Amino acid sequence: MKHVFWVVCLVVLSACNSKTKQSDYVAIEDLKLQHKDGFIGDSQCMECHKGVYDDWRGSDHDLAMQVANDSTILGDFNNVKTIIDGVSYHFTRSEDDKFMVHVKEIDGSEVDYEISYAFGVRPLQQYLIDFDRGRKQVLRVTWDTEKGVWFHQYKGDEIDPHDWLHWTETAQNWNTMCAECHSTNLEKDYNVETDSYDTKYSIINVSCESCHGPAERHVYWANNIQDSTHTENTYIIPGNSQFSQMNMCAPCHARRARLTEKMIPGTHFEDQYLLQNITNDLYHGDGQIEDEDYVYGSFLQSKMYHEGVTCSDCHDPHTLKTKYTDNRLCLQCHTPNYNEPSHHFHEAETDGAQCVNCHMTGAVYMGNDFRRDHSFRVPRPDQSVEYGTPNACTQCHQDKSDEWAAKQVVEWYGPDRLDHYSDQLLISNKSNISVQERMGLDTFINNLDYPAIARATVIENIDITNNEQFEVILKSLEDPSPMVRFNALQKFRNISPQDRVFIASKHLSDTTRLVRIGAMQLLTGIDAQTLATINQSELSKARHELETMMFTNADFSTGRLQLGDYYLQNNDPDNAIKNYELALKKDSLLLPVYSNLATAYSLKGNSELALSTLNTWLRKEPNAGRAYYLRALLNFEIKANEQAVSDLNQAIKIDSTDTRSMYNLATFYYQNKKFTEAEHVILKAVKLLPDNQDYQYLLALIYQGQGKTEQSNRIMQNLQNNQNNS
Repeated sequence: MKHVFWVVCLVVLSACNSKTKQSDYVAIEDLKLQHKDGFIGDSQCMECHKGVYDDWRGSDHDLAMQVANDSTILGDFNNVKTIIDGVSYHFTRSEDDKFMVHVKEIDGSEVDYEISYAFGVRPLQQYLIDFDRGRKQVLRVTWDTEKGVWFHQYKGDEIDPHDWLHWTETAQNWNTMCAECHSTNLEKDYNVETDSYDTKYSIINVSCESCHGPAERHVYWANNIQDSTHTENTYIIPGNSQFSQMNMCAPCHARRARLTEKMIPGTHFEDQYLLQNITNDLYHGDGQIEDEDYVYGSFLQSKMYHEGVTCSDCHDPHTLKTKYTDNRLCLQCHTPNYNEPSHHFHEAETDGAQCVNCHMTGAVYMGNDFRRDHSFRVPRPDQSVEYGTPNACTQCHQDKSDEWAAKQVVEWYGPDRLDHYSDQLLISNKSNISVQERMGLDTFINNLDYPAIARATVIENIDITNNEQFEVILKSLEDPSPMVRFNALQKFRNISPQDRVFIASKHLSDTTRLVRIGAMQLLTGIDAQTLATINQSELSKARHELETMMFTNADFSTGRLQLGDYYLQNNDPDNAIKNYELALKKDSLLLPVYSNLATAYSLKGNSELALSTLNTWLRKEPNAGRAYYLRALLNFEIKANEQAVSDLNQAIKIDSTDTRSMYNLATFYYQNKKFTEAEHVILKAVKLLPDNQDYQYLLALIYQGQGKTEQSNRIMQNLQNNQNNS
């Protein structure tokens, strides 16, 4: 089929050829581009590729974003009033035929807005409104194109106008959250200093060149086939292999963070993005979808992916529709017996007999958009019984229990379940992992038979507590998957600077940008003298890549937090404070910021602001043990010892395993010769962490202060022996 395509294409392209003189020929490498970045628009594609162009017309890609007018706006603006979740809306057409909405918020504020763009088309359509500083915001109220009604995507939530989730704030900002994947050749152009945008695109929607890349050189090649130095088209991205298709589709169909300033079509995914792991805020513990993951993270888990299946095996790449809407889709590869009741144990032609209903369960996102899980898994109600994960059986048979479903599976298929990575994922999420289970996880991490994204997630989930476990992670630094190598590097961020330099120096020249950034993260905050032994050219390149990633994501509240951390680690508390404060301005509920901001204020000697920051944190999160711990340290600094002791006791009350607070409290008691109280507290810490030498040493000092010389000497001797042995 591939060869037929090129024969037809060359015949058509030869008809486009308008140049016959060799003297007119210019080498493509020397061609001076007339269009920005070489993006020419769809009209020239249509001349030679009319068939696929017609397929694309009217698709979700074609209609991803449109200027607001009579033909693009589907919502009812004919003097319609509605109240949803306490917010009042009045949709009208103005005298000059603009689409308007009057919004009265829950706080009583009222504003008129003009709709600038339609966003998407089915099963819902959203609307964009122009704001200050180059921002475009996605109106919360949304048009259901299936039911023909206005609705809220976060049904039942009353969102304050100053909340990060409110439609006028960052969570619904087009420039940050949407633009890159709804338009072609987008440049976000975010100004970190002014917190403003000058966002531009070459084509408003997801056009041919969004996937295939800029076509100006391709068109030149097609019109100059006497080019004897290029015998095939090398100027537009092919889409036949799984690897190339993943790099075409995944950038927009993945939950990920940006590494670079803009998307370059066809570039290797890990040279542009960091894929989100199978974390519990996005997935269930076994890897099934929960929050939006946009398919790619699920698909990488699947056996389908590892058998070479790619997007276009099931989806037409231009209409975006599945090739079939019934079991024929799966029977393209699977044998007919999978379509028999002897396999699925349901009556033929019923919902229970449909492959996707057992192996591609789904969830509703954005209020009415049902999407299927692309991890293609076998239902595991036995895991549901043990871990509370969902399963396809009881999602349909809602009157039945997980125990019933697990028993039914055993009756049909026997007692043994096929080996599956989800078993190890679930174990890695447990709070108490047995020695045997941990040995299994250590083996799993470096077993290439399992999905890389699952192994990377297990690496993220586990703690490293001994040398044997470090050896396992060191081995995974040589894994063929950049995702695994990156996550392995993250496990070494808390070791000594010298060891971090030794490990990171081997990966600053990695072939993948993501891994080079991970290596540079290990080196952040280490002094120049210690870094002098590293290749300085590689170090400079990796530092630039890390800073590019951080500045690119600085319009997110979490991006500002990371940028603040970067400055703080590099002993620049002023810039750290600036970015932390902006992070809280974007999202006052981003609680990790408060800890770091208080630390930065303290480094600047501003105890008053540090204390105020911690008090604000505690008002928002009264059970934040770390906030009490940090406030205790600050109170010790300003000689408010009684309050400090109270804070440490509260931190321990909140978290009975908080040995850090125990150590500081015991130290205070010891320094004030309250040896009995000190002994009582430090013994709790020693019981929890018996190998901690600092805790043992403090206990020895306490015994010495109590006159328990023999007990003190015994501890001191053990500490000395351990030091000699190490």
